Amino acid sequence: MGLAINDAQNGEEHPRAKALKGFGGRSVLELVDDDDGNTYRAVYTVRFTGVVYVLHAFQKKSKKGIATPRRAAVQL
Repeated sequence: MGLAINDAQNGEEHPRAKALKGFGGRSVLELVDDDDGNTYRAVYTVRFTGVVYVLHAFQKKSKKGIATPRRAAVQL
C-alpha cells in the first residue's frame, strides 16, 4: 500500500488502485492488499492538486464474500 500511495504522491496511479463506487470518476480510489491471510483496505483521494488524503484504512474482517464489514463501512 505504501508504494501505491507513493505513486499517487508522484502523480501516478498504481495498477492495483481502483475507483471506489459511488463517488463518480477516479478521484476516490481504493487499495486492497493481502498479507498473511488477512485483507487490508485503504481509501484515498487525489481530488486536491498536489495532495493525497488517506480517508480510511482498515483490516477487512468479513468472512462472507467481498462485503465490507458493517462497522468499517459506517466510518467512511
